[in-house]
Amino acid sequence: MVTVRVPAKVNVQLGVGGVRPDGYHDLANVFFAVALGDQVTATPGPGVTLSCSGPDADAVPLDDSNLAARAARLLAAHHGLADPGVHLHIDKAIPVAGGMAGGSADGAAALLACDALWGLDTPFATLLDLAADLGSDVPFALLGGVALGRGRGELLEPLPVSGTFHWVFAVADGGLSTPAVYRECDRLREEAGLGSSAADIPDPDADPALLAALADGDPVALAAALANDLQAAAVSLRPALADTLHAGTEAGALAALVSGSGPTCAFLAKDADAAAQLAAALRASGTCRTAHATHGPVPGAQVVHTSA
Repeated sequence: MVTVRVPAKVNVQLGVGGVRPDGYHDLANVFFAVALGDQVTATPGPGVTLSCSGPDADAVPLDDSNLAARAARLLAAHHGLADPGVHLHIDKAIPVAGGMAGGSADGAAALLACDALWGLDTPFATLLDLAADLGSDVPFALLGGVALGRGRGELLEPLPVSGTFHWVFAVADGGLSTPAVYRECDRLREEAGLGSSAADIPDPDADPALLAALADGDPVALAAALANDLQAAAVSLRPALADTLHAGTEAGALAALVSGSGPTCAFLAKDADAAAQLAAALRASGTCRTAHATHGPVPGAQVVHTSA
């Protein structure tokens, strides 16, 4: 048995370019790994099977559409294993379809867990390549820490960061489709007369002020630089998110933004005590299903338990 813990992410900057000919958008995506995370346990079994526990377990697919199952099959195919045998149990804490890359995290954890269970010793660089084949956010879940993602987000450059930042995540009822949020972003840009193609929208780049705030460990400066080009689209599709963002700001958050494509909302707090108080205020506000205080950055997927 092998158990891997894997972090959720928040995008402290999500700059979105125009639509490329292949349908994707170029990104300047500053990923930040937080301690809120899932655990994936791999045990021997016939075929590739899945189970899940946790608050959102009923929303997790248990077939080959799940990135954890796809990861196991991809790793087996890479090594020429004709009959991979593994049961993957996902202990779910990351909100499902919440803009925190929970599905991608499980894919990354499954890669690492199966690699250890099957004794494959795959080089980390190869695992990153396989992760990129699975999805744009999967490589960062392996890497962790703080990193700038370019391309679709899969081309990663680790970034310097000092100290610990404290966060609160407000979980909404239900999820948001990432493709739908990108389509709404394109629609809003067209409506505003900006165009939506790569020829219309400049290529995004990381904000120097944000990078300096991370390197300096300065939460106030980071709060001033947080940005998400998908936030307007997420709020357009789920107007109630505006109430959640306002409630967190009123309760003392240094800054508030939609996490990734949403609908989870992220709030930066000045310290651990402020984060705990903010989470309690958000839970009492009636604007979210629940709220979690956590911190980061933390490492990427890590083996936390093995047994024969």
